[in-house]
Amino acid sequence: MFFNSLNFLVFISIFFVLYFSVQKLPRLLLCLIASYFFYGCWDWRFLTLIAISTCIDFYVGKQISYTEDKIIRKRLLLVSIVANLGFLAFFKYFNFFIDSFKDMLVAGGIDTNMDTLSIILPMGISFYTFQSMSYTIDIYRKQLKPEENLLVFATYISFFPQLVAGPIVRACDFLPQFTMDKKFNWDRIIRGSGQVLWGFFKKVAIADSLALYVDLCFGAPSTYGSLHLVIGVVFYAFQIYCDFSGYSDIAIGLAKMMGFDFPRNFRTPYFSKNFSEFWERWHISLSSWLRDYLYIPLGGNRSSSFGSYFFIILFFSITLFITQLWWLLVPATIVASILFWFKSRGQKQEAKTYTYLNLMVTMLLGGLWHGAAWTFLFWGFLHGTYLIIQRIFSKPYNSFLSALRVPLIIQNLMAIGIVFFATCFAWIFFRASSFDDAFTVIKSIGSLADFSWSAVLHKLVVIKCTFLILILATVETFAQKYDFEKWLIQYPVFRVASFAMILWIIAFFGTFGSNAFIYFQF
Repeated sequence: MFFNSLNFLVFISIFFVLYFSVQKLPRLLLCLIASYFFYGCWDWRFLTLIAISTCIDFYVGKQISYTEDKIIRKRLLLVSIVANLGFLAFFKYFNFFIDSFKDMLVAGGIDTNMDTLSIILPMGISFYTFQSMSYTIDIYRKQLKPEENLLVFATYISFFPQLVAGPIVRACDFLPQFTMDKKFNWDRIIRGSGQVLWGFFKKVAIADSLALYVDLCFGAPSTYGSLHLVIGVVFYAFQIYCDFSGYSDIAIGLAKMMGFDFPRNFRTPYFSKNFSEFWERWHISLSSWLRDYLYIPLGGNRSSSFGSYFFIILFFSITLFITQLWWLLVPATIVASILFWFKSRGQKQEAKTYTYLNLMVTMLLGGLWHGAAWTFLFWGFLHGTYLIIQRIFSKPYNSFLSALRVPLIIQNLMAIGIVFFATCFAWIFFRASSFDDAFTVIKSIGSLADFSWSAVLHKLVVIKCTFLILILATVETFAQKYDFEKWLIQYPVFRVASFAMILWIIAFFGTFGSNAFIYFQF
């Protein structure tokens, strides 16, 4: 069952009637039943998986809080981490590891008949696994007290608005809200409805319309001219943004109507002036999760520096050996040279080297989180490289521009353009089904063959999508200065006009077909 389907509209209508008709325990039980029904409509067999994960972390969390023995606490935490990552590794990465191992043997001259398994990827497993795992880690760190009510905890893990594609909501932010009385609040209904409608506009009107053009570009990139592919890459940048942020808006809006407050998951990421800012604006719940549970622990453990070096070297070696992508040797050598050069400059610079390594490890694992493919790993590698280059050259670059007396507004526009261009380049590998397809897109664009408007196909689609993107950019630019949610409540005329306009645009420009959200695959 997808948000953008007729079935969901029927489901959510019945749910809200029942939700505001009951209180306390019956309402909590209703949320759990509705969440399991919502998830089970996709594949009821995986309800057992989410139930097992819920029970493990619920009881492990309680046991961690009951003991002060450090060894026992670590062992219990290990049970939670191994169980969660074990489920994730098997369902999402088992065949990837088998295929990679087979390719490695073949590259070494060894033939093998090793078979993969027919494994179905459970929808949303990457999201609820991280959400559940953060609960036990926070209890282990003594930053959170365990939830004593299994019904509350099970609802927290399976809460249907954000179950399959986030945002990843921390237990410390979400669990306390279950104790609050959730009465019908008209202001919340208005604000939540506005965010839900805006999410549907992003998904149905923009993302699904862009998908028609993007799918053709990446489906057969060799058949299109360079300008056509440039437009396709830029369109994909907005497709994945509108698709994912649209889901987040719908999830946050539904939760708001129910009385829950979720953190914002996107904040105009393509207006970022550097790559650190981009990751503070893009998929905020995941980037903050990686920061708190991976990047900071890596940075705090200086004894793991050798392991970080070993990890990077091992990654490059396996990549080159398995995929025969010898061109990776150039960026790998450049990055490695920078890291070891800084390491040789003394203890102060050595600390920076550890930071660079931790950034790279974090982004590589962030890329792997998105999908079981080398293209996703390379996407993470590119963003890790961007962050390292930014840390090394940002001060000299800014000093150079200041010396030339370049106006601040020009500097900001240049910075936004550089970040957007580099991000779009990385999106090519994220979207392409293989490195060959990605290189075909890059080579075709670089050749500048047929770089003219006359060579662009589906011109009406391009004009339509560009118009919708301009609407998006305009609204989100003004939304940074004005509180539209407040206007919706205070000014009925603005509310009616806004809702009517969004509904009209969705009906007139929308692409209807109940297309799945992109991040359901992750």
